[in-house]
Amino acid sequence: MPPHLPHLTRRHLLLAAGGTALPSVWAQASAPWAEVEKAARGQTVYWNAWAGSEQTNAYLQWVAQQVKGAHGITLQHVKITDTADVVKRVRAEKAAGRAAGEGTVDLVWINGENFAAMKREGLLFGPWAEAQPNFRWVDTAGKPTTLNDFSVPTEGMESPWGMAQFTLFADSKRLPQPPQSMQALLALARSQPGRITHPRLPDFHGTTFIKQALVEFAPDRQALAKPVTDATFAAQTAPLWPFLDALRPHLWRGGKQFPLNAAAVRQMMADGELLLAITFNPNEAANEIAAKRLPATVVSWQFEKGTIGNTHFVAIPYNARARAGAQVVANFLLSPAAQARKADIAHWGDPTVLDVARLPAPERALFGTGQLPGLVKSPAPTLPEPHASWVDPLEKAWAQRYGA
Repeated sequence: MPPHLPHLTRRHLLLAAGGTALPSVWAQASAPWAEVEKAARGQTVYWNAWAGSEQTNAYLQWVAQQVKGAHGITLQHVKITDTADVVKRVRAEKAAGRAAGEGTVDLVWINGENFAAMKREGLLFGPWAEAQPNFRWVDTAGKPTTLNDFSVPTEGMESPWGMAQFTLFADSKRLPQPPQSMQALLALARSQPGRITHPRLPDFHGTTFIKQALVEFAPDRQALAKPVTDATFAAQTAPLWPFLDALRPHLWRGGKQFPLNAAAVRQMMADGELLLAITFNPNEAANEIAAKRLPATVVSWQFEKGTIGNTHFVAIPYNARARAGAQVVANFLLSPAAQARKADIAHWGDPTVLDVARLPAPERALFGTGQLPGLVKSPAPTLPEPHASWVDPLEKAWAQRYGA
């Protein structure tokens, strides 16, 4: 059975909210933060966030209940399918001259090229993230992507919320020896034609699959951490295209068609049509097993030498109406109570950004332990994402070669 969080007492909720009725180890909120909390009370925060998961939506509803009770904040989940649409909206508002306090977005779930664009174009409020009381517990040393988003320094302009890492999963009955690299995956595809694929780009998981191959084969990984140029793109992708050319004819339907998203790939794996599926949540297979949508024989793994990983964040647009309320919500999201509930596969299973070992014992106990079916047994090193500027040319080049 999956671990369940203990009952959240009033003390835990106060702790989660960054309130003042806390033990001495949790420093009292500073006067400026107290002013933020005071200004937040009674505000309505419009949080634009992806809505493609029932578990995610339910978790956001729980967050709304907690911040309403602790701070009198009304949190409205504005359900979106693509964060790029939010970037376009805020960009249009700036072009129309909407100043601070006149925007339609108070908080946005964001990372990668969308954050890079908003930061570059001056569409974000900040810096503010590192002033949150709960930011002190973020594992910035062990999880450096909490301070660098696709190789773009966050500089306090967004607050970390959860971790992700490219992970594969398969039924061990059908695939007893999982491939441990992209080269090994190619060998498997050759031996089992038609039983491996990835989502069609620009689906996020499809792009990540290609980026994983890019990182593995790039002659100079350091070049990937810098803004892309025509010259570096040509040099670093030179080994990628021969690999994809060799892989394509052995993919599902000869690489002439690709599933729309990772959920479709997962279902095809569950039905036995495919050998493996991919995810960016290391706990996804465990979630599916717990929900009895996958058998307990499914295992998850990451390539021995590492897989791409990153952090997802929340940010506040420059013209947010409920700027104070958005900060208080973000601080709650970093609380041990909120992070533990999010990490629990019974609720979501999204890995925490906190350094759990540094938490006081009562808060550390909120995080479940144990090896559940489907969890990654031997986590691999996290490889940094290429700079956000690589995504667009990579997707366009893939589409030109394989998208027709």
